[in-house]
Amino acid sequence: MERLFTSVIIPAAGQGRRMNASINKQYLTLSGKPILAHTLDVFERCPLINEIILVVNKEEFRICQQQVLKLYHYKKVHLVEGGDTRQESVYQGLKAVNPRADIVMTHDGARPIIQESVIIESIYETMKHQATVVGVPAKNTIKVINVDGFVEHTPDRDYLVEIQTPQTFAFKLLREAHESARKEGIEGTDDAFLVERLGHPVKIVTGHYTNIKITTPEDLIIAESIIKRFDKNDKRGKKN
Repeated sequence: MERLFTSVIIPAAGQGRRMNASINKQYLTLSGKPILAHTLDVFERCPLINEIILVVNKEEFRICQQQVLKLYHYKKVHLVEGGDTRQESVYQGLKAVNPRADIVMTHDGARPIIQESVIIESIYETMKHQATVVGVPAKNTIKVINVDGFVEHTPDRDYLVEIQTPQTFAFKLLREAHESARKEGIEGTDDAFLVERLGHPVKIVTGHYTNIKITTPEDLIIAESIIKRFDKNDKRGKKN
């Protein structure tokens, strides 16, 4: 396999107001260390990742350095100032990506239980398709409603996927997608949406239901339980 240069952008500048905490949720403790450190660990360890662009609020540079970067001695991480929205933060991260990069991933800082095997598969699939996103089959029945709150129709669940991260793209494709959106004033729900706007197909990489995004206090409890289960089975970082 030809050696690629792969970067990952981790936006961690969100305030996480639904967590009702006094600090950004990324720095809350999960199984003895900050949530963000768990996330960084997996990408730092993965041999196919060349650099990590960590995007945080300027006001949180100090806490990030003290509680995460210096404490855990990451070698791949470059700290970048974020924007007012996730999309703007990713764009700022894109500007900091090494020009040598072939592939760029984006991954939520608050998804600390991502599995290395999924990262690797995402990279391989992106080599073939130029654009991939991790997702899991929808468990619940989804209803499409109208503006008055009445059900319009029920889509076939076999064709519904709950999207996660990482989302992985050819560097030039993702950069073009973000620049096009900025020029037209488009705010997307995720990076894949911006690529879809260009008419480029996006391939699904099947992920795991354990790859949760920590948004509320209840999510923190669930994440603790998942990590304890993996640690008990001696599969931390090698989860299947």
